[in-house]
Amino acid sequence: MAGEVTLRATLARPYLAATTTPQVAYALIEVQPSAVMAQVRTPVNVSFVLDRSGSMKGDKIDRVRQAIALAVDRLDAQDIASLVIFDHRTEVLIPAGPVTDRRMIKDRVSRIRDAGGTKIAPAVEKGLREIEKDRSGAIRRLVLLTDGQTESEDDCLRRADDAGRIGVPITALGVGQDWNEDLLIEMANRSGGTADYIARADEITEYFQNTVQRAQNSAIQNSALNLRLVQGVTPRAVWQVIPLINNLGYKPISDRDVSVTLGELETGQGRTLLVEFLVDPRPIGSYRVGQVEITYDIPALNVVGEKARIDIMLTFTADQAQLNQVTPNVMNIVEKVSAFKLQTRALQDLQSGDVGSATQKLKSAVTRLLNQGEVDLANTMQQEIANLEQNGQLSSEGQKTIKFSGRKTVRLSDIDIPKE
Repeated sequence: MAGEVTLRATLARPYLAATTTPQVAYALIEVQPSAVMAQVRTPVNVSFVLDRSGSMKGDKIDRVRQAIALAVDRLDAQDIASLVIFDHRTEVLIPAGPVTDRRMIKDRVSRIRDAGGTKIAPAVEKGLREIEKDRSGAIRRLVLLTDGQTESEDDCLRRADDAGRIGVPITALGVGQDWNEDLLIEMANRSGGTADYIARADEITEYFQNTVQRAQNSAIQNSALNLRLVQGVTPRAVWQVIPLINNLGYKPISDRDVSVTLGELETGQGRTLLVEFLVDPRPIGSYRVGQVEITYDIPALNVVGEKARIDIMLTFTADQAQLNQVTPNVMNIVEKVSAFKLQTRALQDLQSGDVGSATQKLKSAVTRLLNQGEVDLANTMQQEIANLEQNGQLSSEGQKTIKFSGRKTVRLSDIDIPKE
């Protein structure tokens, strides 16, 4: 069976100048499950690992209870769910099992109360153990939510490594201002998951529902991108750009061929990648500069090792009118990635104590963001530039906003996912 995945390649600039020097080109690669895949519902195995420390008191813990109840409404008997709560202790409130009694689950969730401090690692370990109880092949997820600093960060990273080894991406969510964003980002990265910043407690519900529904729409598994470039075309970077900007890196196959592991493809979202490559000079004319191949499995349909391919074509010209042509949506993505790189380097400069260099990079990023219409983030960043110039440091809220909002092209809670 074929046609479960569609591919599209769009160049930021469809025409390059016929010069004597190498040039950088960008191609947006869209990998999208086809409409037929919307009918394939995948069972999920999800463990919610929730901070119930004293700082969660009030609106936060109320919203968590609501979020769990609504997330459970998206699950049924083919799904596995478990719930682990923690402060300085850890308790498996709901052991892993099929979601056959929603009322019982909601009743236990309604009794969650805030207490104690924050110790994440043992709770993640127990969440992983609950997930491991089921070997049915369901899509696995661990949703971690916290609002505080934890003990034993090294232990947290080891548990994230464990999650990555057994194929359990961690969705790591921080609420409020007092949690360690670097730790959650690293835990997400090591497990193959995502991290995000929840500024307001009323957003918790969106994230929980979104995480469950995205997992249910991940029927396409084990996907990988293979990029084969012709002589004189060299790969430089492969970025994921929707919903989060992330440098995927790549595994070299040869001087011109690279492979990138993509993993799951979600119906309604797929994966959108920005490939950056260097092109040697060529005479006027149109050329095939490479081929993109996607390989994938669909366990629910007994599809293994299926492939889809598309060529990348590029035209060299001396016509100035053609050279002025750009693809606006792709150029916008290129600018977002450039702004993200500036923000990342600015934060690295701050860590090394170079406030002046960090300030200049953030100012350059603001210019790019304003050009893209990202006014809210640009305004936040301008305020943080003022903090740097006056105090030599960023605010806690501002630093989290830059690290998380600065890498988003789409808010995770706003992704339009097909409903069942």
